[in-house]
Amino acid sequence: MAGPVIRRRLTCQQRQPGSSTTVVAEGAALATADLPHVEVPTDEALVRRLIAAQFPRWAELPVVRTRSWGTDNAMYRLGDDKVVRLPRFARWAPQVDREHRWLPRLAPHLPLTVPVPLALGQPAEGYPFRWSVCPWLDGENPARGGGPDPDRLARDVAGFIRALRRIDPTGGPAPDASNAFRGVPVGDSRPSLATDGNLRRRIAALAGLVDTDALAAVWDAALAAVPAWDGRGGWIHGDLAAGNLLTVDGRLRAAIDFGCLAVGDPACDLMVAWTLLPAGSRAVFRAALEVDDASWARGRGWGMAMRVPAPEDFSAADPDRAAYARRIVAEFVADHRQPGSGTEQAGDEQAGAEEAGDEQAGTEQAGDRSRSRLSGESPTA
Repeated sequence: MAGPVIRRRLTCQQRQPGSSTTVVAEGAALATADLPHVEVPTDEALVRRLIAAQFPRWAELPVVRTRSWGTDNAMYRLGDDKVVRLPRFARWAPQVDREHRWLPRLAPHLPLTVPVPLALGQPAEGYPFRWSVCPWLDGENPARGGGPDPDRLARDVAGFIRALRRIDPTGGPAPDASNAFRGVPVGDSRPSLATDGNLRRRIAALAGLVDTDALAAVWDAALAAVPAWDGRGGWIHGDLAAGNLLTVDGRLRAAIDFGCLAVGDPACDLMVAWTLLPAGSRAVFRAALEVDDASWARGRGWGMAMRVPAPEDFSAADPDRAAYARRIVAEFVADHRQPGSGTEQAGDEQAGAEEAGDEQAGTEQAGDRSRSRLSGESPTA
């Protein structure tokens, strides 16, 4: 059965806003503008004032907070076909200018609908950043695992990435703090989810729950991939996951949330093979993009950065969640053990499944518990 019509969050992790609203004093909001990790609160009243003052043609349209936000932007429906996006933190504020500058140039060359901004708002009413009015695109997020036809979804996503890569990247933005350094090489020292230290700490935290040596070997392969990225950047979306794609009648129709857009290592966007697609459809995706071995290994590294589970995902109190976490780990290991191929052989899949089963049994006997969740989908804060 089809899920509810959704529009999406913004860059990575979902958040359910509280029911209460906060009226922001102008001085207090402006004071947070220089603090990159301090949220600037917003509410419907603020958005109404901003719209009335800067875009009076839309002043009579209703403003309603969306059901969910992302880590980067607060979102408010404006009438039936528009959405207002306001950066929540100073560190993400540059994403507004990035989307306004580049989406109008990229959109004509892409096979999917993208939310080209309709208007650029200026700081006012105590709100310290630029903000956007964008079209509200209807559709459903594809189910993680690809839904009823994952191979078709794999080809559709590959077609979008292929078209994006073909666009001239001259003058495009390099990865930086405002896009969470998406597009830097895996293992780069800049503070992304894909730093060597971050991944090794996350893997080490799983000791006793999974085969950490096998998982570390997958990461080592990403770092040692030959040839390494030559530094010639291509356009990347930077946050390809189910929440930033929209389907209509089962077909991929739109890509949204380009806040992590950059010119960087094209392998970064291969993360979608692990953030969205099931194991059996990764070979279809890889073939459609004609991905070489080294790029695939680097892309798998980015997939690890986004998907390596946290210890609490293995809690015996939630066996379904634990089984899913073990499957993720087994898939990374099985894919790594197929040199030159994204296709998992049946024997290797069985071995991975048996390994996961043995680990799960050990975990249930030990009754392991864990600490707070390390999200694999948040760009980070």
